[in-house]
Amino acid sequence: MTILDISSARFFATADGKDLATDATFDVINPSTGEVFAQAPSVTPEQLDAVFAAANRAYGDWKRDDAFRRTSLLAAAAAVEAAVDELAPILVAEQGKPLADARGEIFAAGVWLRYYAELEVPREIIRDDAERFEEVYRRPLGVVSAITPWNFPITLAMWKIAPALRAGNTIVVKPSPYTPLTTLALARVLRGVLPDGVLNVVTGPDPLGAALVSHPVPRKVSFTGSTAVGKRVAIAAAADLKRVTLELGGNDPAIILKDADVEAVAAKLFWSAFGNNGQICLAVKRVYAHEDVQPALVEALGELARKARVDDGMVEGAQLGPLNNKPQFERIKDLVSDAVTNGARVVSGGHVIERPGYFYSPTILDNVNDDFRVVNEEQFGPVLPVMSFTDEADAIQRANNSEYGLTASVWSADPERAASIASEIDSGQVSINVHGGGVQKHLPFGGHKWSGIGVENGPWGLTSFTELQVISGPSRLKQ
Repeated sequence: MTILDISSARFFATADGKDLATDATFDVINPSTGEVFAQAPSVTPEQLDAVFAAANRAYGDWKRDDAFRRTSLLAAAAAVEAAVDELAPILVAEQGKPLADARGEIFAAGVWLRYYAELEVPREIIRDDAERFEEVYRRPLGVVSAITPWNFPITLAMWKIAPALRAGNTIVVKPSPYTPLTTLALARVLRGVLPDGVLNVVTGPDPLGAALVSHPVPRKVSFTGSTAVGKRVAIAAAADLKRVTLELGGNDPAIILKDADVEAVAAKLFWSAFGNNGQICLAVKRVYAHEDVQPALVEALGELARKARVDDGMVEGAQLGPLNNKPQFERIKDLVSDAVTNGARVVSGGHVIERPGYFYSPTILDNVNDDFRVVNEEQFGPVLPVMSFTDEADAIQRANNSEYGLTASVWSADPERAASIASEIDSGQVSINVHGGGVQKHLPFGGHKWSGIGVENGPWGLTSFTELQVISGPSRLKQ
């Protein structure tokens, strides 16, 4: 599929397994050009009543047949995998990431569907004797809603869709207005694979998200996005006691110990920071390296940054694409400018790439400290400050001196020493000699402090879409 094909295509919201007609559309911008290339349907808050009604109708049958839900999720996985050549170019066009990364993201959606298809919904018999029977069930919540971000619109949508459906819920999903098209196309691929009304996708400007959260039907909101918006979601959801899962921002530290092999560490660290152009909530965003290795590490990272190929995601060999949107592009320019004004040394990058679109050079910064905005704020872009420390206790304190606590990493030739330090870091996940190593389908993912509430993935993600019910009564043993 080409940009021309995508531009000429009509995209529709999906409600009850059908096109949802809308009177208006909104622009979708290709970040590689900075120009509008497609239109997305603008669903109004008033239309949500019909969407949620469809999800509610579907819920009654969907929740009852566990075996059918399993087979449906497996069929959905196969359908998504078969559609990768259709979906991946759309993702590149609206998000900006290289085609290989887009294909990987689509395939990951299939992996999550298959994983949850095989996962058991917990049931626990507490007592089963001659006098009493007691069992604890995990019941679905009912209709749930999901609001997803622009950096990984399909992966992070599936972190919500797969466990929600496996648990027996039906769902209404709203993707970011920056990246609405691939999620719309995904829903279309799954029409006829999943029963009508089980998966519904609506798109529109930001007021639609607020309406989704405040609507009386959904029993839960699962949100991935900025901390600022997540706080507003929590406040709105509290009005009718909706459950929430909030996967929010991060300012993830990496601590490099004195005995670390710089040559072995540098490439892993670089791509942990710059994958998806740094637009990952769990990307390395600040580095604390022991003073004995910091100078060599800075130069090694700078060399890698200079060699990284930045280009349109559809160009063969592109390793990094543009930033996704103009506000984020402007933010990165501002953060780097602020750092330089305050004395930072630009080891590599530090400038806009002069071409259409939102391209910024991969940037390594030296001579920075914890007071710089680029250190104490979440950059969410291709910028990495590298600082030094002398004392490990100081490194731990500085790593923890943040409102965020999503992921972190410790790098050392001594895994036991690294693990000891990892246990002192206030973060939802800490990896040794890799960053984000715990981000797996079978492990819980969630943050501490301002990085969120609740977890996704694994059986914990599944049970977050359920509520407990106790069934107790007379003995069921035959006398």
